[in-house]
Amino acid sequence: MSSLTGSAKRLLFGRALRSDRLGETLLPKRIALPVFASDALSSVAYAPDEIFLTLSIGGMAAYAFSWQVAAVVVLVMVTVVASYRQNVHAYPSGGGDYEVATVNLGRSAGITVASALLVDYVMTVAVSVSSGVQNAAAAVPFLRGNETEAAVIVVVVLTAMNLRGVRESGTFFAIPTYAFMIGILGMALYGLYQKLTGSLPLAQSAGFDITPEPVFADGFVGIGAAFLVLRAFSSGCAALTGVEAISNGVPAFRKPKSRNAATTLLLMGTLSILMLMSIVTLGNAMQLRYADDSANQLLQNGVPVGDGYVQETVIGQLSDGIFAGFPLGFYWVTAATGIVLVLAANTAFNGFPVLGSVLARDGYLPRQLHTRGDRLAFSNGILLLAAMALVLIVAFKANVTSLIQLYIVGVFVSFTLSQTGMVRHWTRLLRVETDRATRVRMMRSRVINSIGLVMTGCVLVVVLITKFTRGAWIAVTAMFVIFLIMQGIRRHYDRVSVELAPDEDEVVTLPSRIHAVVLVSKIHRPTLRALAYARATRPSTLEAITVDVDPDDTAALQAEWSRRAIPVQLRVLESPFREVTRPILDYVRGLRRTSPRDLVIVYIPEYVVGHWWEQLLHNQSALRLKGRLLFTPGVMVTNVPWQLESSGRVAHRSVANAPGAVRRGDPPAAVKDAVVRSQYFGQGIEEEDGRR
Repeated sequence: MSSLTGSAKRLLFGRALRSDRLGETLLPKRIALPVFASDALSSVAYAPDEIFLTLSIGGMAAYAFSWQVAAVVVLVMVTVVASYRQNVHAYPSGGGDYEVATVNLGRSAGITVASALLVDYVMTVAVSVSSGVQNAAAAVPFLRGNETEAAVIVVVVLTAMNLRGVRESGTFFAIPTYAFMIGILGMALYGLYQKLTGSLPLAQSAGFDITPEPVFADGFVGIGAAFLVLRAFSSGCAALTGVEAISNGVPAFRKPKSRNAATTLLLMGTLSILMLMSIVTLGNAMQLRYADDSANQLLQNGVPVGDGYVQETVIGQLSDGIFAGFPLGFYWVTAATGIVLVLAANTAFNGFPVLGSVLARDGYLPRQLHTRGDRLAFSNGILLLAAMALVLIVAFKANVTSLIQLYIVGVFVSFTLSQTGMVRHWTRLLRVETDRATRVRMMRSRVINSIGLVMTGCVLVVVLITKFTRGAWIAVTAMFVIFLIMQGIRRHYDRVSVELAPDEDEVVTLPSRIHAVVLVSKIHRPTLRALAYARATRPSTLEAITVDVDPDDTAALQAEWSRRAIPVQLRVLESPFREVTRPILDYVRGLRRTSPRDLVIVYIPEYVVGHWWEQLLHNQSALRLKGRLLFTPGVMVTNVPWQLESSGRVAHRSVANAPGAVRRGDPPAAVKDAVVRSQYFGQGIEEEDGRR
């Protein structure tokens, strides 16, 4: 079984890599762009949808504000990208926003940023995969109604790919990401050409009217209109998600790491801005209609289109119109969009495990998240992210509109605190810097980060106001819970560290005496081995104890003990209620109370089995007793294993299939003999005790 499992693991994830090959996994810019920027690049596939969808609540008049909303989103993106270029130069270690906030604002601010980023990474996977499946349904009708199942399958596949390692998954994901960029920019250029030549067609939904919600029945004016525009802006800011991933992933870049990361940030920002504005501009030029409640809001000749109308995504409608005479173009854009939205989750699969590793190193998450797997990826972090994302996808049935309300809160919390930390960082350095050229550079960086702080802070306020009651409270609550959990984990590790730290003059005190107790249920080979092992340690006192659960069995055991003349006293513990664990615990604790400076060692014979189902049939009493004894001060528990035949076969298979066994000339018979010889100690004990 173990050989089969190992072969399957190598087939799925590849052979294990040595630690000294970590440098081979570092990424050049051409691979780092799709790995770390696919989230930000792909968000232009659903950010325009959310802008149009939100504005549709105000009716046709609200659509006039779509390009202004997109322009403000672009302004925020320019500011954030410029700000993060300062971050990657100042903090290239990979801690990203968490490190910036911790160093400059304190531990609580750092944990707040970390909790926000962890939530945002989970949301990235859930939203990206759900949106990708939704877009793919435009070209693959079979997916309609099966989005949740398809999304779950996609997350599982992404998890398997990332467990193979960052470089391998990045190379695999680069092609569809570049195909998406080519498709969107190509569609934009061709659409612009059609616009200039007067041949740009209308969108398939251009003939519909949009009825506003009752609150806007008298027109799109007043505070309600302003609030709706702010809501559209906050939803459109989903285009900024993923910007922080590059600052968290600087260690994964090739040298010079900071410069390559900053260049990748610039490329990502430029491409995202071009694609976002192109989609919004083409949507307005083609009179696209995209409604929140399409069945009732979209009107044809004054009549709602009803549930029979299937509303395609914004990109789906644009590509269908622009490439009306070129079906290959439509399928290229649709397929590339669906795939890249799914692969955008890969940004989170790279960012979440790295951040989790940093937090585990600092004691805020379990230590296991700091350990690299066989392929030098942080496997435990990858699996944890996948599990949390699957819960969200299933809970919200892969509905992007529902999930988007939980989105971007976390990322703008981290944006705002990070920029605050960077302002303090430059201010602190300026106090001691004397070189004029360096001071000018630092002051310029501080101005950039200050502008970023104001912009991201304002967006955070808008997002909280407009989205809190529509689902953002769930994300905020999750952040708060994770914050408390991380605080608790750190307190636990700190407490354990203090408790285990030896004093400067501390010396281990030897026990006055050692009392050895061997547990006996019947006389068989495991019992004889445990007795022989206990005798070999030469304790101060040695006795065997058994619990009188059945008088006939106890009498038979005593008779067999006397017949074999075993030179160890057998003590029988009374148990009126047929309990096994409690009498043994009471007896052992009694030994401790009699001599607190003495040490009690309890020897427990235990079977070693080769199949999982055999474990259910053996060792249950031993496990319960061992679990209770571990909490008893001054008591040590020693397991004395006895390998059953099934475990020997497993050991034989594992040794026989070891790498290099055939090359070394280890024949199966020799391996089998080695396993058989490993049992000799147990047989020798039985023979020795028999002679004694």
